Amino acid sequence: MAPGLIAALRPVLAAESAAEAAACGADPRDLEQAVWLRLLERLGAQGPPPDPHRWLRGAVRAEARRVRRRDRAERPWRHEPADDAEREPEALALTAVRRRALRDAARRLPGRCPRLLAALLSAEDLTYREIAGELGISQGSLGPERARCLACLGRLLTAEVAARRGRG
Repeated sequence: MAPGLIAALRPVLAAESAAEAAACGADPRDLEQAVWLRLLERLGAQGPPPDPHRWLRGAVRAEARRVRRRDRAERPWRHEPADDAEREPEALALTAVRRRALRDAARRLPGRCPRLLAALLSAEDLTYREIAGELGISQGSLGPERARCLACLGRLLTAEVAARRGRG
């Protein structure tokens, strides 16, 4: 894709993302990054779209719909499990083992994922701005990066659980 086309698409993408982000409750930069990624995937698989501006508008709307679907599917906890003060020692020990296993698995992930997940799991309860500064990446990159890291972590843990069950 020609640098001139990327330069021409950048303001269109920023405007479309800003318009759609308000409706779906997402950060416009997260939508932008997701669409750039989708464009790169398309370029590798199918080549450039015939009408890049039209494709870009459709891709932004599709990402916004994906965010809305995800938000509708997520349900908040009724109460925070960690706040349960009446836990038995056995339950506390099992929770500690699970947390240790989660942190160990997160450390085995590729790229920036170990540092990102360590920052997200930190007891300091860092903000996205603080995490972005610590990792040296843009704040808008954290959402998609976090999603990729969590998906990778999920695959890793699923494989480990399946392997343990197979031995049993």
